[in-house]
Amino acid sequence: MLTMAPAATVAAAAADEPTHTVQPRINGPGGYMMPAHFGPLARPAPGEFKPSGPGDAPYGDVQSIFLSYLTDVEMLSRYLPIPFELTGEPVVNVSYSMNRSIDWLAGGSYNIIGVNVPATYKGVEKVSGSYPLVLWENLTDPILTGREAQGIPKIYGDIEDHQVSGDSWRTSLSRNGHKILDLRASSMKPVAPAALENLKKLFSHGVMLGWKYIPNENFSGAALSYATAFPTGSSLREAWNAEGGLEWHRQTWSQNPTQSHIVNAMQSLPIKEIRACLVTKGSVVLHSSKVRRLT
Repeated sequence: MLTMAPAATVAAAAADEPTHTVQPRINGPGGYMMPAHFGPLARPAPGEFKPSGPGDAPYGDVQSIFLSYLTDVEMLSRYLPIPFELTGEPVVNVSYSMNRSIDWLAGGSYNIIGVNVPATYKGVEKVSGSYPLVLWENLTDPILTGREAQGIPKIYGDIEDHQVSGDSWRTSLSRNGHKILDLRASSMKPVAPAALENLKKLFSHGVMLGWKYIPNENFSGAALSYATAFPTGSSLREAWNAEGGLEWHRQTWSQNPTQSHIVNAMQSLPIKEIRACLVTKGSVVLHSSKVRRLT
């Protein structure tokens, strides 16, 4: 039910009284999110949160599938906002992760399926990293923090925990009971020790590039629109090479009214060649306090 405005408010508006910028009663440092009038986010008691560094967000147990494939360069490039450009070949990286033992969620958990491309931001500064076209998550809390604060294009999806059968992992993404993506890794073989050490170095430092776009109140333009850089790091314990496969499922508007255009854009990208599939177990640290606006 809609709540009607009080009569006094209507009368004030009719009298053309001056408007004022709405501000929460801020009595301390940052950490405010909507609804800001309740104050900053709650902080854990001493001993409840053990970050690996100031402002870090550790994810203690992360199990992942990474699958990359070659697609059409012109079709993929149209989804990169200016001044982002593809770095190297037009490769789409689809990743799934089951995240457990998350400190900032008091030991909670959630799953992610992301679609990333290698990209370079070419503005006043030049920064290369991984640009997420879209990230589905099955928990509201990280979606809100990632969208509002960090500029990461997160949306909600139903992501099942991966199922293990012999040397195969598989998972799926759906919304409103309609399948969006099937992802699988099979014929898994342990990565050789020397190659695993190289992977550990490769995964230890990364940069996720974002585009923080928040529309104005009537969706006629942007209230905020700028690029961001989000440093991350991973610590691998185990890794397997695998044979990967995936299938995108087209959606009608009635099946998925707010996401069908996204899903169908992903489904329309041709899979010319599957380049690699990797299964990993380890941990992740998001360097949340180091996220910054790019110029």
